[in-house]
Amino acid sequence: MSSLAWVVFDEAERDRARRIMALFNEREARDELGIGAIRDSIADLLFPGTSVVHTRLRYMLFVPWLFQDLEASNVRPGRASVAVREREIRFIEALLQGGEQAGVIGVDARERLSRLPSMVYWAGLGVWGIRRFEGSIESYLEHLPLWRRLRKDRSEEAAADGLIGEGAWHPGLPPPPDDFPDVATFRLRTIDAAFVVDRLVASAPTSLLTHLAKGAAAADCDFIWEHPHRARFPAGCERLVEHGRLFSDVLHGASLLYNLMLAERRDWAEQIDRYRAELDEWTADLDLAALEAWTLDDFWDAIETPQHSVRPLARTFVAHWRSLVLADLGGIAESDVARRAVEARERRLKGAQSRFANQAALDRWSGASAAGRLAFRWDAAASHIADLAHAG
Repeated sequence: MSSLAWVVFDEAERDRARRIMALFNEREARDELGIGAIRDSIADLLFPGTSVVHTRLRYMLFVPWLFQDLEASNVRPGRASVAVREREIRFIEALLQGGEQAGVIGVDARERLSRLPSMVYWAGLGVWGIRRFEGSIESYLEHLPLWRRLRKDRSEEAAADGLIGEGAWHPGLPPPPDDFPDVATFRLRTIDAAFVVDRLVASAPTSLLTHLAKGAAAADCDFIWEHPHRARFPAGCERLVEHGRLFSDVLHGASLLYNLMLAERRDWAEQIDRYRAELDEWTADLDLAALEAWTLDDFWDAIETPQHSVRPLARTFVAHWRSLVLADLGGIAESDVARRAVEARERRLKGAQSRFANQAALDRWSGASAAGRLAFRWDAAASHIADLAHAG
């Protein structure tokens, strides 16, 4: 995993750097209690094409530009994967030459970098329609001679192969700056921002990400439901945001209880105190009136997508946990029923690797696992919107 370093010039930059560092933590990607499909469905509906490991928006342009540079080269297909890696590693220096630090993927790892920007952004490029070729990076590289041919003419062979005649990338992709790829910055040009917004409008017209992108509505808040312009969200987006808030709020208690139970099994006094305190805070802050009025049938209907199948047992666990919280919020940390529900859920998911059944797995527990509140990739989306807001 990469690490980041930065020079902090003011409080705004300090906060921005903190948010970028949080993306690399990936704690939201953990799924100890089998709610990942629910989390990802909400995130995809609100902020399609984003990822918890996204840093800066302009990588959505850097990656296609680097691949187009490869298409224009004389690199043989058999060496293409090596050439891609070399280009992306060299590009780290290009960003540093441009004065960037925070958000540069691989800034410390350099040649040891295992997750290249192209790997991080490939899926999102497809979701937004910037990448028109539907295959993997490996498949793209296998078709490198075809992409080169299409740069010269629209080949009939492309149609026969089921590929888009204009090539692998959207024909409206802006050209890179003249000094690319030797020097680069994260600052979007006006033409870059217009292209990104156009792609979002075309690929996800009803998403909250598109709504915020059109207004470049950047905001300094930890969760999307704290956004200062929430009252102006489209009705469908507001409905989903409220569902996400309630789901994040109530399931946070299950995650805290899970970690408390592990701390107790490890007899780890510091962590026991931590999670008891956090459970007390969660109990005090939970919006019980809203939770009582929350209709799960409406929730399941709102988050249903073809991409994420929520299993019946996951639905049952969510409903059961909600009922336990409503029945005895103040006593949830000591409730035998609540503890059995959490343990049974984790055991069912992990089997022999359950931390409740496997001492080695318990010993590997770092003291926190999926302990943070779900934010549904808002950190990444907020960073992208901020980059749009500062375009020009």
